[in-house]
Amino acid sequence: MPFEPFTPRPFTAASVRGYAPDLPGVYGITNSREWIYIGEAENLCEALLLHLNNPGTALMRKEPTGFVFELCEGGKRPGRQDRLVMEYEPKLNRMGER
Repeated sequence: MPFEPFTPRPFTAASVRGYAPDLPGVYGITNSREWIYIGEAENLCEALLLHLNNPGTALMRKEPTGFVFELCEGGKRPGRQDRLVMEYEPKLNRMGER
């Protein structure tokens, strides 16, 4: 089952601050050619900004351009992340990198 809702946003600090809430959920990051990474976090906005603020990571070297997210409570996040990883097959989740 794809992200609910599937509303892509630009992967910029302004867009993350404007759209990603300070709430728990799962998120996906893409570079418009492939899914790069799918993660889960207690605070979506904080997790996405952390990626943006670490330019030397494998994720940022993939030149991400967009993100999506869905709200998801604590105990359900790891399972939801696993299902999304199986569906979208993001590059860095397969490699075990971040």
